[in-house]
Amino acid sequence: MTTTQHIGYFINQYPAVSHSFIRREILALESLGWRVSRFAIRPAPGGVVDVADHAEAKLTKFIVKVPLHEFIAIIAKQLSGNAVLFFRTLIFAFRFNVRHQKNWIKTLICFFEACVLSDWASKQSIGHIHAHFGTNSTTIAMFAKCLGGPGYSFTVHGPEEFDKPETLGLLEKIRQARFVVAISSYGRSQLYRWGDFADWQKIKIVHCGLDAEFLHHFPSPIPAEPRMVCVGRLSEQKGQLLLLQATARLIAEGVVLKLVLVGDGPMRNEIEQFIAKHDLAAYVELTGSLSGEQVRQQIVNARAFVLPSFAEGLPVVIMEAFALGRPVISTYVAGIPELVVNAENGWLVPAGSVDDLVVAMRVALQSSPETLAEMGELGRQRVLERHAIDTEAEKLGQWFANLSGLPPVA
Repeated sequence: MTTTQHIGYFINQYPAVSHSFIRREILALESLGWRVSRFAIRPAPGGVVDVADHAEAKLTKFIVKVPLHEFIAIIAKQLSGNAVLFFRTLIFAFRFNVRHQKNWIKTLICFFEACVLSDWASKQSIGHIHAHFGTNSTTIAMFAKCLGGPGYSFTVHGPEEFDKPETLGLLEKIRQARFVVAISSYGRSQLYRWGDFADWQKIKIVHCGLDAEFLHHFPSPIPAEPRMVCVGRLSEQKGQLLLLQATARLIAEGVVLKLVLVGDGPMRNEIEQFIAKHDLAAYVELTGSLSGEQVRQQIVNARAFVLPSFAEGLPVVIMEAFALGRPVISTYVAGIPELVVNAENGWLVPAGSVDDLVVAMRVALQSSPETLAEMGELGRQRVLERHAIDTEAEKLGQWFANLSGLPPVA
C-alpha cells in the first residue's frame, strides 16, 4: 500500500449528531479499500447518542486530549528536526492572519494544532489529509502541509464558508489544496466565485450520501394525522421561528396541525418563549437531540418534512426525508432546489416569506395521503439517483487515487 492510499480525515468536531454524513463517507471509503485515520480538534460537546458514533469516537484522535508533555515533545521535535519549515510556516501563519483571520490567538492555536496533526500524519505514514468544512479544520490542514506534512483537500458545505470567505481565507486554502470538494452545483459556483480561475479545475462535486439504512428502506404509508416535522439545529439559519409564525397562523385559521421540532441549539430559549407567548404548547413539540433511529421514526410519523432555512449548503436531512418517502417543504436557498422540485416532490417557498410558507403547509396538510405518497416516491427516486453513498465515495476515492495515479487497494 502506498502512503497516499492511507488517508487522514480531519474535522473540527467528530463524531457529532449532525455529522453522520461524514461517518457514512469514511465507512464507504473503507469498504472500497482505503485505510482512513480519524482526527479531530475536539469531541462534540454533550457527547453522542448513536451507537455508530460511539464506535467512531473510539477510533478518533483528538488534539485537545494530547497530554502537555506529548505536546511539548512534538514542538521540540519540530524545532530540532524541522526548524526552517517551522519558522517559515509560522511567518506564513502570521501573514495569513493579517490578510484574513485577524485573530492572533486563534491563528497561533491553529499553528500549534497543525504541528500535532503533521506529527500524527508522519508517524502513521499518511499520504493525504481530507478536511471537512473550510473553517479551522482546513486552516490547520494547510498549516500542517506547510510544515512538511501531507497535502490536503477539503469539502466545503456552506453556508459559513460563503458568509465570510475572506475572513476564512478561502482563496488561499483553495490555492494550496490538491483539490476541493463542493456538495452541490451551487456550492461549486461559490467556490468559483471566491477562488482563482486557474484553480477552477481543482473543484469537484461529490454529494453527501445516504447508506443502505435509508436507501433500502421501504417507505411506510403516509399517516392520517396532520403532523409535520422539522429536523435541524435550533439556530437562526434554519428558520424555526418563521415556522412557528406560520404554525400560529394556521392554528388561528382553524387548521388542525401538530408540529414536531427535532434538535437543539442556541435559539431554544427564544423558541420556547415564542411557543409560550402564542399558546402553541398543545400544537408544537420540542424533542431535543435524538438518535438517528429516533429521528427516522419522527420523519416516518409525519405527513411532510419542513425546513424553512434562510441559509444552507444542502441539508442531508432533506435527503433522509425523501429516502423515507416523505415530501419536503423548504426554500429556494443554496443547493436545496437541486434536490427539491417545486410541486413535484415537495414545495419550495421564498426564504423569509411566512405567507408562502403558510400556503405550502396548508396544501401539504390538505393533500390526500395518496398524493403525498406519490410526491415522496419522486423524492426518493431523486435521492437514489444522486445521493447513494457508495457511488459518491467512489467518486471521492478516485480523486484520492489520482494523487498517486494508483487505484485503492482491496
